[in-house]
Amino acid sequence: MIDFFDTKWHPYFEAWLSEDVGAGDHSSLASILPESQATSQLLLKEDGVIAGMDLALALFKYVDASVSFNVFVKDGDQLPKGTLLAEAKGSAQSLLKGERLMLNLMQRLSGIATQTNQIVQKVSGTGLRILDTRKTTPGLRTLEKWAVTQGGGHNHRMGLYDMIMLKDNHIDAAGGVNEAILRTKAYLKANQLDLKVEVETRNLQEVQLALDHGVDRIMFDNFSPALCREGVALVNGRAETEASGGITLENIYDYAQTGVMYISVGALTHSVKALDISFKTKLMV
Repeated sequence: MIDFFDTKWHPYFEAWLSEDVGAGDHSSLASILPESQATSQLLLKEDGVIAGMDLALALFKYVDASVSFNVFVKDGDQLPKGTLLAEAKGSAQSLLKGERLMLNLMQRLSGIATQTNQIVQKVSGTGLRILDTRKTTPGLRTLEKWAVTQGGGHNHRMGLYDMIMLKDNHIDAAGGVNEAILRTKAYLKANQLDLKVEVETRNLQEVQLALDHGVDRIMFDNFSPALCREGVALVNGRAETEASGGITLENIYDYAQTGVMYISVGALTHSVKALDISFKTKLMV
């Protein structure tokens, strides 16, 4: 849960508005009288899962506290095309000042939530958890990972600081699985860090090596469903298991049937299609 009304979000709002508005929204300042009042309707143009309603409300309150922004749905709601999401009333200049920033955020976050929900529904009932990755937009990771949860997914590590993940590059640069894990355990002990250790494996031999060292989670990287099933059997409950790489909406159910505990999908955030949402404004007379 994110509290978008917490003042810690104000520097983000300011940076985003500065990028878009700069010295001023000259189009609105030039064409619309300062005293003009308007009403705007936020409309969903295609079926999807909504993420960003509270963010939109907090953003408009930051732009102009006098703007009335009435929300009719909740974040995480799965809604049909044509749904009226919210209605705003206030200064026409203020509504147009915040319009594009609000839509850019809501459309992307709702696209992430919608795509996540499609994948989650595909494996419903299997007990599998869908995870995101660090393949996020720089500066927007917190928001994009939050959007994943609105679609029914779960967050993997937030960054490089809250979990050890020894990927292929770490293993190769360290000289092998044994060396990478032994140095990692020594590092954690020396620095008094209590972090879970996950190892990315490329074959069953590496799975066995990771098991021998008692790591917390083993990732099957680019395994076929059949090989993934062999990996799960080899682990036999001695570590958490995760599959990743080459997994799509079309084949994810096959992976879910292997008994793996988690599947991480980078496409949840790096290849998402924005959800179509519009903000139509009319002058109040």
